[in-house]
Amino acid sequence: MAKLIKPEVRRIEANGCKLKLLILRPEPETGHAPGVVWFHGGGYQSGSAKDVFATRALALCVKYGAVLVAPNYRLSKKAPYPAAVADCYAALLYVKEHASELGIRPDQIMVGGESAGGGLCAAVCMLARDRGEVNIAYQMPIYPMLDDRDTPSNRDNHAPNWNTRRNKKAWRRYLRGLYGTPLVPIYAAPARCTDCRGLPPAYTYVGDIEPFYDETLCYIRQLKDAGIPAEADVYPDWFHAYDIFFPTKSVVRQAVKRFEEHFQYAVAHYFAPQPEEKQETQE
Repeated sequence: MAKLIKPEVRRIEANGCKLKLLILRPEPETGHAPGVVWFHGGGYQSGSAKDVFATRALALCVKYGAVLVAPNYRLSKKAPYPAAVADCYAALLYVKEHASELGIRPDQIMVGGESAGGGLCAAVCMLARDRGEVNIAYQMPIYPMLDDRDTPSNRDNHAPNWNTRRNKKAWRRYLRGLYGTPLVPIYAAPARCTDCRGLPPAYTYVGDIEPFYDETLCYIRQLKDAGIPAEADVYPDWFHAYDIFFPTKSVVRQAVKRFEEHFQYAVAHYFAPQPEEKQETQE
């Protein structure tokens, strides 16, 4: 297990404001580590970059040598869509442009997040694909918040922690005037994407009694239908963020093991050279 270098905070100019990035690096540094941009949860309305210390992401650094970058994106209470996804995309571009300095392999930039952070993970993958400025090797949207519309699992959900009432309130706050209209873009609610071709391989897990159960499995199914390697593990009787509430339970430890195994597989098998590198190779 690696030692964690003292966390570093950087503030970058992005979208007309200062965006704080929390950077975690392992020691010893290899100079060619996978890079993981991790987006925190909180229904798009709460949370901060420092939440990374309580998520699955931390182990990717201290156990497997990844460099983590967590942006403190703007929250919907003050800045609704597209602020959060714009900030997360800016963090991704920063990692690409500073990969060498950060000790990251430019062809192995990954993204991940839980809950709303998982939704931002999927949204950023779609934005990166469509803009063609940066390539993502792998995505880890853990029980992601993807769909502003009703689904069978979020329509009448009364599970602990996150339920239908809280979910609708969060989407209204995030989308504001777009809520309830057909004008919601895929970068706001990635479940609305009907063409998943060109997105990176993915892994996730989700509980079967939480609101995001159906939208999570639908996203993975759409990736598979597009020919993209994607897998989801489903855990019975798990409500939203069950793994964070009960980290010592044996089933949670097993879920963590599965998540880390998928990450290790991705490090060994998935690479995405950046656009400039592709051009140089062709020349």
